[in-house]
Amino acid sequence: MDTQLILISHGTLCEELKKSTEMIMGEQSCIHTVSLLPSESPEDFQKKFKEATRGMDDFIVMADLMGGTPCNVVAKELMIGAQFDLYAGMNMPMVISFINGLLTQTSVNPVEDAKENIYHVNQLLTFDEDDE
Repeated sequence: MDTQLILISHGTLCEELKKSTEMIMGEQSCIHTVSLLPSESPEDFQKKFKEATRGMDDFIVMADLMGGTPCNVVAKELMIGAQFDLYAGMNMPMVISFINGLLTQTSVNPVEDAKENIYHVNQLLTFDEDDE
């Protein structure tokens, strides 16, 4: 089985990120989501995460925010010996990079891919008269 990707977030951000990514990359059965809803406790989220990853041998987790409850709950799993990679600050370039890595069977660096895809578009649109 290929590596699975678990997207975790406050609210349904992770679900919507998956849907938006699938608009570009097509349906992705290897991507799963675990949302922390306003009515849920950290313990509720932990149960949902464990249920989502039950039976998975190889997975990566991407969280919306460093220091937020979803990331903290999952980081505790690492602290007690679980073995997986956890990244915080997820964005669409990171998810697309993961998918491309699976398709090409190459390793990826989600942090670098995220950084390389951040632009201040205004600066790209401006040019000096010397550029003509």
